[in-house]
Amino acid sequence: MREKCKTYNRKKMLVVFLACVFLLLVLSGRLVYLMLVESDYYQELADDLHERERSIKAARGKIIDASGTVLATNRTVCTISVIHSQIKDPERVIEVLCQELELPEETVRARVEKRSSIERVRTNVEKEVGDKIRAYELDGVKVDEDFKRYYPYDSLASKVLGFTGSDNQGIIGLEVVYDEYLQGSNGTILTLTDARGVEIEGAPEDRIEPIAGNDLYISLDYNIQLYAQQAALKALEEKQATYVSVLVMNPQNGEIYANVNVPEFNLNDPFTLPDTVDITGLTDKEVQDLRNQMWRNQSVNDTYEPGSTFKIITAAAGLEKGVVTPEDTFSCPGFRIVDDRRIRCHKVQGHGAETFVQGVMNSCNPVFIDVGLRIGPEDYYKYFQKFGLMTKTGVDIPGEAGTIMHKLENIGQVELATMSFGQSFQITPMQLATTVSSIINGGKRVTPHFGVEIRNSDGELLKRLTYETKEDIVSEETSATMRYMLEQVVAEGGGGKAKIEGYRIGGKTATSQTLPRGTNKYISSFVGFAPADDPQVLAMAVIHNPQGVYYGGTIAAPVIRGLFENILPYLGIEPEETLEEPENEVIAHKEGTGE
Repeated sequence: MREKCKTYNRKKMLVVFLACVFLLLVLSGRLVYLMLVESDYYQELADDLHERERSIKAARGKIIDASGTVLATNRTVCTISVIHSQIKDPERVIEVLCQELELPEETVRARVEKRSSIERVRTNVEKEVGDKIRAYELDGVKVDEDFKRYYPYDSLASKVLGFTGSDNQGIIGLEVVYDEYLQGSNGTILTLTDARGVEIEGAPEDRIEPIAGNDLYISLDYNIQLYAQQAALKALEEKQATYVSVLVMNPQNGEIYANVNVPEFNLNDPFTLPDTVDITGLTDKEVQDLRNQMWRNQSVNDTYEPGSTFKIITAAAGLEKGVVTPEDTFSCPGFRIVDDRRIRCHKVQGHGAETFVQGVMNSCNPVFIDVGLRIGPEDYYKYFQKFGLMTKTGVDIPGEAGTIMHKLENIGQVELATMSFGQSFQITPMQLATTVSSIINGGKRVTPHFGVEIRNSDGELLKRLTYETKEDIVSEETSATMRYMLEQVVAEGGGGKAKIEGYRIGGKTATSQTLPRGTNKYISSFVGFAPADDPQVLAMAVIHNPQGVYYGGTIAAPVIRGLFENILPYLGIEPEETLEEPENEVIAHKEGTGE
């Protein structure tokens, strides 16, 4: 019996021994696996426990105009942070930061006393202030330099350039459209700490350097923008208008030289509303809605009834379809009866007998009603589509508005009549300028744009930006005829106040009502181009709600004349000493006017 017990115990001990051996083998295998296979992973976790990371903002790429002027760049600023575990004198830290950062004590105290690895107190602090805080040598206070977007000319082209947020990302304008190119890659500072989170004295910092963003080169020209802004501000003040938009572009390739929408806003302080705006009692949402309105680019984001400037499109469609020629004659008694509607001309007593060229010069509504009715609803709608009016222009400004247009089945005779002279639908100023460009440049639909090239900080070309064009919007013959007729509008018609001695200017005036009608509010506009026989520059002025005299030919045409007087010589377009007679085709049109 005793021998059996001994045998049993020996077996039991053997099992236990073997189990222990097996367990030791498993543990050893696991240890070897962790040491050899998973060592990098666990080393990384260990490093994370003993490393504190602070980001270094990358310098955002510059925005540079056609003349090489820097319109958007960066300023060195500081980020002030506190590390709770390293602060030895919290009351002193609170006192200094309150004083230098001009923050309330409760705000600073909450950050200083918060038990976190690192707590930001304030970003975008001026470098001079950051240097003062660094000089105090306060334990637990970190002053890191980074970048803040800076606009050297404050409000110039504010609704084009746009601005960035505190994270250095674009919010509106070109800053957001080209954000992927302008943004760089942030760097980091890695600091070794002990188990309590206290930085190890004398331990070196590891830095991953930031990579700067690329530069955006644009077609906008500082000098032309400045001329346009001065012209727009003068009109805004003299006419006490709500706002004024001026657009200057190359009709041959779509490059935009200037885009002004006054009043503009300060790009270096974009969230502050004008002093004239009372925000007392407004909710945060209502205040933000006012900011959104302040930031709108009216040339791109807002639509309006273009009025008589749109007669350019009706005339081109009529010539293309062959329902009218420059020599065709019309009669204007001061109105047209369409169905049961009496639609009047701006000249109540009528223009009498006139050719089509004279009808364009006189901006005669009955003439254009006749042309529109000859084209018919279906074909007129097709020309809307062919000219590109039913799609957006593709301009590189966010939030472009589309055309507001009748459905084809809803276009009756009255709707067609009013559409023919620019009423009962809405487009953007950018759309009108682009469509007129395609009509006067030989028939090529261009894409309006600001972006030209992407280069790195050393000036090396990385990408040339390209844009879609569409051919044969109108024929060369129609384009030449339109250039001639629009030159007559300025030379001897309603656009006479845009005339400049020695230059051949073409253009068209407009005066339209704001919606809803009956409020006695008007929109005055003029679109002009030069030289009329070979357009190199097109400019458009839109004056919203002018006080007093509101006719486009009286107040908008002079804005473009003053602008052209400055920018035509600047663009190298010199006046002609003696204006040459037009070519044979145009002479025939002139003879047809009976002059």
